[in-house]
Order: sequence, then structure tokens, then C-alpha cells
Amino acid sequence: MRFLHTSDWHLGRSFHRVGLLDAQAAFLDHLVATVRDRDVDAVLVAGDVYDRAVPPLPAVELFDRALHRLAEAGVPTVMISGNHDSARRLGVGAGLLGRAGIHLRTDPAGIGTPVVLADAHGEVALYGLPYLEPALVREQLGARRGGHEAVLAAAMDRVRADLATRPAGTRSVVLAHAFVAGGAASDSERDITVGGVSAVPAAVFDGVDYVALGHLHGAQTLTPRVRYSGSPLAYSFSEADHRKTTWLVDLGADGAVTAAERVDCPVPRPLARLRGRLDDLLADPAHTRHQDSWIEATLTDAVRPHDPMARLAERFPHTLNLVFEPERADTDSLASYAQRLRGRSDQQIAEDFVAHVRAGGGLDAAERTVLYGAFDDVRVDAATTEREGGR
Repeated sequence: MRFLHTSDWHLGRSFHRVGLLDAQAAFLDHLVATVRDRDVDAVLVAGDVYDRAVPPLPAVELFDRALHRLAEAGVPTVMISGNHDSARRLGVGAGLLGRAGIHLRTDPAGIGTPVVLADAHGEVALYGLPYLEPALVREQLGARRGGHEAVLAAAMDRVRADLATRPAGTRSVVLAHAFVAGGAASDSERDITVGGVSAVPAAVFDGVDYVALGHLHGAQTLTPRVRYSGSPLAYSFSEADHRKTTWLVDLGADGAVTAAERVDCPVPRPLARLRGRLDDLLADPAHTRHQDSWIEATLTDAVRPHDPMARLAERFPHTLNLVFEPERADTDSLASYAQRLRGRSDQQIAEDFVAHVRAGGGLDAAERTVLYGAFDDVRVDAATTEREGGR
């Protein structure tokens, strides 16, 4: 059985104030064409269909058209909600859509109820694990403790329990939206840290034949049977070196992954990150190939140049982001605030602040627990508000 594994469409998202709806429409055209041209048996969408809980109407219309086209192609689609989606909104009409072959899995209560497909070798059970906010689903899933690993382990217990009731030789696929240990993150994923821990071990998914992951935006192979498809478009300059693809995965008669091919997605415009003094960037012939790219320029001039964005735009008309990092000694304490915070989570930033105001004295274990709990409470409150329909 052949699957097309994709995720993290983020419909409605922009890129540094540049609208991406046309590029997202081109990707969906490409997806439907791939389904038709490559004899795909099912499409797997591993969460973050939309970029926010209440997406703009054009994004909803684009999604609606995509669903109609997939249904018309007669190819089943299994789709889960991610941490950017409103599970309740995305799941509206799931029962009716299921009759058209579009299977939305947004409710944790349905984790143990698979979509069952069949081919000449027997049945394949596809289980959808929507994004599981630990504080909201722990009791429902009977997890023994909080945290992503505990709730995903409880969810997988339900999957394995259902799979054990099925005929011998039934193959299995799980869709999940999570940060799995070993995956490489980028700047455009929303932090899902709980209690200072967000990554879960790949071993949580033991017992199934293929795991289609979403959340991280770079295509990655954690094991031959556990993969991220990544996002179809770049959503931050940290993804400038990404090759944006979907996975075309063949599952053999015995459940082994017999082939996994990356299918390139359309690129609306290449990305480039340039660094150096302004005059050098404007004169260097090596940068000619980037003149039609979206540009993030990091200027290292010791003194901020006059009107740098306008000057850059003369050579690089698609310059979108400007960063100032003046060349200084490595020990210079005046390094930019943004530079010092880059790659650090909210919790780490808060801990650093406490250590700073205490003149180097960090948090003890009890204080760290309180701090993490406060961040978790804010995130859970936001998730609860969204789940209840907003205020």
C-alpha cells in the first residue's frame, strides 16, 4: 500500500508579511497531481492544517477546495489536528466527510478507532493521534502522570490494544503530531514544552509499522519506520537550507517499509541568508545568484549604516528581514539581545533573567517547578479557551 505523507500546511500563514496563499494553493495542486500520477492509495496529513485556531476565510476556502479534489480523486485521506489547529473546528462534519473518504481525527476519544483500508495483502489500520495537550487529556486517556511522553504512551496503549483484536497480519500506521527525540527543530514551530520537557522517545511508537509525524518543519528520518514529512513551504529563514518534500511510502505485505521517496514540493521563491558589511553585500559578485531570492541580511558593520533596507532592496528587491550584529570581540557583553536569546525557550529565558537579577544565583528545584507550572498554566488556559470556543 502506498501512502503520501505530508503535514504542517499552516494554511493562512504569511512569511515576513508576504502572503503565501498562492504558494499554498500551488502546493495543493502539486499534492493532488502526485496522488493521481503516482498511484497513491491514501494521503496522510499529520497535523497543523491551519496556522491558527481561527483561520482566515481564504485559507478555509483553500482547504475546502483541496478536500473536494481529494474526494473526487477517490483516494482516502486521513488527517489529524495539530497544536496550531482548533481540534473542534477542524473536526466539524467529520462524520459526513468520512463518507466521502476524508477521515478527520481530532478527538482523543477516537484514538483507538482506526480507519481500515485493504489491498491484495489484507487490511491496514490507520490510527490518528491528534495533538495531545497533556493537561487537557491526561485524565481522559488514563495517563499515570503528566507530560507529552505519558499521554502519548497512554494513547499508544489504546492503539496497541485495538490492534491486538484484529486479524493476524493486519498492518498498522499511526499519525501523530509531536516533538520526537532526535528530530531537528527550526524557528517556525510553536513551543510545546511541558514542565521543561517537550521531546518524547521514538520508542513510544513501538508496535506499529509506520509512524507519520508532524510538528517539525524539516523532513527527517528518525528510524526507517518513523519519519517527519516537514512543512511543504519554508516558514522561517532557519529553513533556508531545507529541501521541502512529501514522503511517498510503500508498505509491504509484511508491514515493512519497502520504499520511501521524497517528492519535491513547488518552491515559490528560494531563501537566502546573507551576512557581512553592507557595502560588501552590495558589491560581492557571489551574491548575484540570490538577487531573486527572499533575503534575510545580517549586517556586521560596526556602525549602523544609513537607510540599509532601501540600499539592500536596490540589489535584492525581495529583502524581507534585516538583522544587526556588529562585529565585536567574542567577550563583548553588548551583543544584541536578539542574538543572545536565539534558540532559547521561554522557560530558559525566564531562568536566565532570574539568574541575572540574582547576580548569578539560579533557581532551585522548587522554584523551577513553580516557573514551569506557570508557563504550562498559561498555555493550557489558552488551549482551554480555544477548545471552549473563545471568549
